[in-house]
Amino acid sequence: MGPLTALSRVLTGALLANGIPHFVNGVSGRAFPTPFASPPAVGLSSPLVNVIWAVLNFAIAYVLLSKARRITGPYSLDALLLAIGFIATAVGLAVVFG
Repeated sequence: MGPLTALSRVLTGALLANGIPHFVNGVSGRAFPTPFASPPAVGLSSPLVNVIWAVLNFAIAYVLLSKARRITGPYSLDALLLAIGFIATAVGLAVVFG
């Protein structure tokens, strides 16, 4: 596996983890920080902006998954790197927003 594929897997996990809170807050009708708020990532954005931001995160993750080599199994290096990106982002988000 090349370094770009490895980076792609970690980034995909991060995008998936980042999209979840934006999607959940957006569809629940709650404002939540996004990069488009004022100040960025601190102020609150509308539920609609959060849903759009979540969908964009999911779409980019999908493109990265579709363009990279196939994940060979649940215990492959690909799956591990995706999990690392997901868990690191989820923990970071918990610390920042907790």
